[in-house]
Amino acid sequence: MVFELNTKRLEFPHPSYADADGLLAVGGDLSIDRLLLAYSNGIFPWFSDDSPILWYAPNPRFVIYPSKIRISKSMATVLRKKTFSLSIDRSFKEVIRLCAAIDRKDQAGTWITEDMIDAYSKLAARGYAHSVEVWHDGFLVGGLYGVLINGVFCGESMFSKVANASKAALIYLAQEIELRLIDCQFHTDHLESMGGEYLSLTDYLAILTIDQRHE
Repeated sequence: MVFELNTKRLEFPHPSYADADGLLAVGGDLSIDRLLLAYSNGIFPWFSDDSPILWYAPNPRFVIYPSKIRISKSMATVLRKKTFSLSIDRSFKEVIRLCAAIDRKDQAGTWITEDMIDAYSKLAARGYAHSVEVWHDGFLVGGLYGVLINGVFCGESMFSKVANASKAALIYLAQEIELRLIDCQFHTDHLESMGGEYLSLTDYLAILTIDQRHE
C-alpha cells in the first residue's frame, strides 16, 4: 500500500508497509527535517523530475558491513601504488553534480534532480550529508555521497570517470569513517562484488536505531 503524505504533517508510515518494490509513500517535501526523519526510519526519496516525490524502504536491504568490504588483488595494487588521493567533504556540491551528470548503463536521465541537489547540499551544510572525493593529478575523477545517521552511512550515489575510482571511494569510506553499516539501498553487481549482501528490514532498523533510546 502506498501512502500519500501531507506536507503539513511531519510523519511517515512504518517502513514495513512498503510495497514489494520498496515504494512506501508519495508526496511531502524535501525539507531537512523530513529527510532526517525519513533516513532515521530507513526511508529515502527516489524519483525523477517528471514524477512526484517517491519514498522507498526496500526489504530486504542491500548493505556492506565495513569490516567485510572486499578488496580484489588488482584493487589492492591500485591502493598500494597510491594511484589516487582521497578526501572527505572537500567538494560535496561537485560530487553530487557529477553523480547527477554521469551516464549510466540502461538508465535514461537521473533521479538526482535540482531539488534533490539543493536539499542534500543543505544537509551537507548542516553536517548530515557527506562526500568522498577521489583525485588524480589534481582532478576529481570519482566519488560518492550519502547521509550519515547513527553510524549508518546511507549511500545515495557514486560516480567514476576512470577505472577503479568509485571502488577507491567506497573502500576509503569503509576504512576511514567509523561506521556500523553502509546502506547501499538496492542490489547492483558492482556492490555485490565488493561485499554487498542482503539484510532484512527488521535487522537493518535494529542497527539503525541501536543506542538511540539512550540519547
